[in-house]
Amino acid sequence: MTNSLPSDVIGRRILCNGDYGTVLFVGSVPPTTGIWLGVEWDNPQRGKHNGSHEGIQYFKCRHPSGGSFIRPNKVNFGIDFLSAVREKYGLNDDQQDAESRTETSIVIGRRTVETIGFDSIKEKQKQLNNLNDISVDGCGVSLAGQEEEIKRTCPNIRRLNLSKNLLSFWKDVVDIACQLEHLEILNLSENKMKFPSTLLPATRAFCNLRVLALNRTGVTWTEVLLCATGWPALEELYLASNDISLLERPIDVLLNLKWLDLSDNQLTHENQLHLIADLPRLETLILSNNGISSIHFPDVEFGCKTNMFPSLTHLRVKGNRITEWSVINELDKLQRLQSLDCRNNPLMDTDKNVETVKQLLIAKIGQLKFLNKSQIFPEERRGAELDYRKKYGIDWLKAGGNQDPNKNNPSEEFLAAHPRFQVLCEKYGAPEDGELKREQPFSLKNQLLMLTFKCPDKPDQQPIKKKLPDSMTIQKVKGLLYRLLKIPGSELKLSYESSKMKGKEFELDNDLKSLQFYSIENEDCILVRW
Repeated sequence: MTNSLPSDVIGRRILCNGDYGTVLFVGSVPPTTGIWLGVEWDNPQRGKHNGSHEGIQYFKCRHPSGGSFIRPNKVNFGIDFLSAVREKYGLNDDQQDAESRTETSIVIGRRTVETIGFDSIKEKQKQLNNLNDISVDGCGVSLAGQEEEIKRTCPNIRRLNLSKNLLSFWKDVVDIACQLEHLEILNLSENKMKFPSTLLPATRAFCNLRVLALNRTGVTWTEVLLCATGWPALEELYLASNDISLLERPIDVLLNLKWLDLSDNQLTHENQLHLIADLPRLETLILSNNGISSIHFPDVEFGCKTNMFPSLTHLRVKGNRITEWSVINELDKLQRLQSLDCRNNPLMDTDKNVETVKQLLIAKIGQLKFLNKSQIFPEERRGAELDYRKKYGIDWLKAGGNQDPNKNNPSEEFLAAHPRFQVLCEKYGAPEDGELKREQPFSLKNQLLMLTFKCPDKPDQQPIKKKLPDSMTIQKVKGLLYRLLKIPGSELKLSYESSKMKGKEFELDNDLKSLQFYSIENEDCILVRW
């Protein structure tokens, strides 16, 4: 609490009984006497009105009940950076027991950074000088303090957590950072600051900064670009939950950016993504929970690779509104995409069988190595692509496809819906009549496979022929073999040989997957070893 008002009180962040707010008014509110602060609370339920009293509007709130009038002596305007550090780590000079303390473990977040001895004030100063990892989250930091004091006291900080403090203006951050020439990682999340509206003068405050978190700060993309002129080495930028809906093309900034988190914003229009598609080194883009329904790369046609996002390998679009497979076709245009997380989109519910949707995703994006945080193994990709080729073989024939390359001329409409189909035909051969999946009445007979079981390491064991449903899991196949061969399933190692690819084996390495999952077909041979 304070009895004096800062000179720049308008716009200052305050804390009162655990609630954060911003001062938007200072002055008298008749018929009462004395000075009042008009505060807009971060939590609108804390307020009582919209900034008006008895018909007079003193300030405006975004929420009709987000404001309050409060006496200055009731609020906390925060403390300087070094005071917060000393309080957090028990380094205050006025603590009577500090002289007798000989050893303390400093815990930053979940990590114990180092053990510090406190035999004297001199020793404390020495230890502050050596600290390179500091967290003062939620400690009420509002300003840098005396000029150059941070630089004299703890100049070696490399990683700094300043989240959820009372920093009101970007200038306050610059005043702290300009004294930390080794600063590499900075977390400013949950500081509702006022950012610059014009280009900033050159400064070396962030010349070594590699990672910056500005989640829930209210920053706009325009403000990010204005500040980014001072972040020449930045590689990771976190901008979650800032209500960002409009982007601009970065010009001569963010050239080293590899990781960009724009989750939980409002980037609903695909054209906004085009504005950041030229970031040359961007490898990871997080767009979760934005309300995205479509993605399109208009510079190339289906089946070609786009020049947009040239370095992108990891994309997260979890929790959006994607319903169309055309979006997945577009993602295959990305040159280097290896990892995709698209969980919690309506598209994932288009088939009751989750495994079917997963296989379609794998087949449609050729370079994918991880899907929804699970690795895609070579056999899984092969099975997905073979099944896709069979699943849409009838549609391919109807659209003008033909097993004779000279007659093969599928329609543009088919190729737009299945841009990788021709690639899969080149990889595995055009689907033959016996492979094509036609609509048939549901019956067990239609799903039975005639399979031959051979034991290549046991020449005396005669081959065994069995008809099995394609839905049978590998675990149940092993159970069957235990009854036939009296070999425990845990000792069995199964692989299979396709009737169309003689001499090549494919391991059946997942007991919970079905024969259909591995694209095992009629007349294939399962090899049994133990």
